[in-house]
Amino acid sequence: MLTIGEFSRLTQLSVRTLRRYHEATLLEPAVVDEATGYRYYAVDQIPTAQVIYRLRELDVPLGEVRRIVRTPDPDVRAGLVADHLQRLEEQLDRTRAAVVSLRRLLRPDPAPIEVELRAEPARAVAAVEAVLGHRDVEAWFAGAMAELEAAVGDAATGPLGGSFDNALFEQERGHALLYLPTAAPPRTGRVHPVTLPAAELAVATHVGEHDGVEVTYGQLGTWVVENAMSVAGPVREVYRVGPRDASDPADWRTEIGWPVFRVA
Repeated sequence: MLTIGEFSRLTQLSVRTLRRYHEATLLEPAVVDEATGYRYYAVDQIPTAQVIYRLRELDVPLGEVRRIVRTPDPDVRAGLVADHLQRLEEQLDRTRAAVVSLRRLLRPDPAPIEVELRAEPARAVAAVEAVLGHRDVEAWFAGAMAELEAAVGDAATGPLGGSFDNALFEQERGHALLYLPTAAPPRTGRVHPVTLPAAELAVATHVGEHDGVEVTYGQLGTWVVENAMSVAGPVREVYRVGPRDASDPADWRTEIGWPVFRVA
C-alpha cells in the first residue's frame, strides 16, 4: 500500500486533487483507515491515475473521465477519447481562425484592397445546392466539392465557385450553391445543371487561408457603401487558388463578388 503522499508523487496528482477525486468517486483509495481517515492506494491503481491525469490535461470533464475509466471495453474507451479529441481539434480550428482575423484587424495600417467592377454574363454550371445552417457550411462544402469534381472532372472550364444567399449570413440559415462551370453540366447524384444569372459585381481578392475571410468581406462592403449601390442577390466566391493548387496557404486566392448597381 502507498500513502496518499507517495501516490501523489508517483502519479503527479496533488494530494488535494486525489482527495477531490475520492469525493467525486472518480479514483477511490484502496483502503481508508477508519480510525485516522488516512487514505492508502494500491500499486495497480497507478495506471488508472495516470490515465486520469492525461485526460484532465486534455480538459475532459470529470463525468466523462469517469465513464472512460469505468468502461471495461477498450474499443468503447478509445471511441470516447476519440470523440473528445475531435471536439478539441474543432475548438483549436475555431481559435486559430479567430487569431488569424484578429491579427489582420489589429494591424496599424491595413493595406487597402483593390476592387474591380465586373459584369458577369449568365452561364451554365454543374451545381450542388442546399438550404443549411451557417455552422454546417464547412462539412457540406467538402462533400459537395468532392461530388462536383467526380462528376465534371476534366470537363470543367473554370475554377470552383460558390453562391451564398444573404440569409445565410443574416439569419444563420439560407441557400448555398457550389458549382463548376462546364459546357455540358451532368446530372448525377446531387449534381445538376444550373444557369447562373448575369450579375454586376464588385470583386475583391482574399489572400491566404479562408480563415479571416470576413475581414476582406468587411473591406469590400465598405468600398461598396462608399462607391456603389449594393443590390439584393447572393454573394459569389470563386476559388482561384486553393489547397489542391498550392500547398502554401499564403498562395491561396479567393475572389469575393458583391452584387452592386454602379453609381455614376
